[in-house]
Amino acid sequence: MSRESESRNSPSASQIGTRVWSYAGVLKDDGLSYMAYVEQLTFLLFLKMADELTKPPYSQPNRIPKGKDDNGRSFDCDWSSLLKLDGADLYAHYRRLLTALSGQKGLLGTIFKEAECKIKDPAKLRRLIVDLIDRERWLSLDLDVKGVIYEELLSRSAAESTGGAGQYFTPRPIIQAVVDVMRPEPDDTIIDPAAGTGGFLTMAYESVLRRHDKEMDRDEKRRIRESLVIAQELVPETARLCAMNLYLHGITGGKDELATPVISGKSSLDTPPSKQYSMVLTNPPFGKKQSLKTVNEEGDLDSEDEVVVRQDFWVSTANKQLNFVQHIFNLLKVGGRAAVVVPDNVLFEGGPGQKIRDQLMKQCDVHTLLRLPTGIFYKPGVKANVIFFDRKPPQEKPWTSRLWVYDLRTNKHFTLKQNAIKRSDFDEFIELFKPGAIHKRKPTWSDAKPDGRWRCFDYEDLLKRDKLSLDLFWIKDESLEDSASLPDPDVLAAEIVEDLQDALEQFTGIATTLTQSKQTLQDGSAP
Repeated sequence: MSRESESRNSPSASQIGTRVWSYAGVLKDDGLSYMAYVEQLTFLLFLKMADELTKPPYSQPNRIPKGKDDNGRSFDCDWSSLLKLDGADLYAHYRRLLTALSGQKGLLGTIFKEAECKIKDPAKLRRLIVDLIDRERWLSLDLDVKGVIYEELLSRSAAESTGGAGQYFTPRPIIQAVVDVMRPEPDDTIIDPAAGTGGFLTMAYESVLRRHDKEMDRDEKRRIRESLVIAQELVPETARLCAMNLYLHGITGGKDELATPVISGKSSLDTPPSKQYSMVLTNPPFGKKQSLKTVNEEGDLDSEDEVVVRQDFWVSTANKQLNFVQHIFNLLKVGGRAAVVVPDNVLFEGGPGQKIRDQLMKQCDVHTLLRLPTGIFYKPGVKANVIFFDRKPPQEKPWTSRLWVYDLRTNKHFTLKQNAIKRSDFDEFIELFKPGAIHKRKPTWSDAKPDGRWRCFDYEDLLKRDKLSLDLFWIKDESLEDSASLPDPDVLAAEIVEDLQDALEQFTGIATTLTQSKQTLQDGSAP
């Protein structure tokens, strides 16, 4: 059969994606979550693609090592070993295989770390292996096709499970808009210290290829595959999805089998960075406090705020987002650029928050703030922004001279399904941002045009604001006067719940601190 006719008969990315996703519903009836399904698919898909590499036209050595049983006897862990078995034997072998591969190094170890078999029905496991995965020749699909299929699975999983993959998934239109204004170059080194499923990094890689593919030689293309991007993700289950996403986009992270572009199982905030980068693209986790949980003498669970103390930080605080902002500053080389998704509290919180904003504007050019609309994240009630800044060399005079703010929130109402945000909703922002020509920016707001969404604030005026707050808005909110303009009830309810949770968390923290202070005084006055 000719390649042309073979291509004609091959299913499209959307057909494969639909078929793969439809099987998730079958397994959900057995209690398997969508995220767990994508995880099991990741294990099997990696093994299938490794098997394809051993056959023509690739004819590479088998990269899947053998395992050893309790008696020291070796057994195969490759794809063909799964195809030979059925029923209880297949189930037992698959579990044994995952355990053996979980202890490997490099990309293999990242993908299979702490891997478990969560498909309990051997017949459905066999069907997934034979009918769904084995029937496709995955390596014959273009990289962008494989990447699209996998990212579509991640996106659907996030949408269906807000408490699972949703918290690690940044909506694709936001990522596209951010990468479009950041315009990464082939000589950049880009890190995401809270990578989730790797969306920012795959988009940055694709952006470089799309804009520079024709001018790059073979060595330059190899370099961007191996060292353009690096991901760090604390949660092993999420790190494996990130590693597979990067792998399917052609990102290797190095020259050999031990290389991986993903640092897994280690918190970014634990230690100062050992290397600096020219770009940071990230959406750090939204949880506000880091806490250390212990069991007291009465057997009750105590929660104590875990303050991060680092020599390279401006202030010590238990606020996770504020710590990430400090960490990102330290990740940047002088001249490096960052785009960071942050919740509203990072813009207005006093104490440590004010000190961090003050230092950031002095030591960086904090030039742009994009206020994101509500209703676009998979975690409901989130109010977030993207802050853009460039690290500068030390000097006495503050580097920030003016902050440009684009308000995409006021009088904008999006939902996840009925009115989902699209890349085109960011068109005006991207045009006004003027990547590479910031000095040519012009505001759309004026006294004569009070509804203009693009406004500039001078540094001197920002200094006069209470707590140096960057929570800036000026457009008249129609919902305050017209009940018909209010967001949908579910959006309002989610926002109220978020506000109440924030208030409860703050009161709990105050109560805990007062109790601890009282106990300390009592202990000190005891004879």
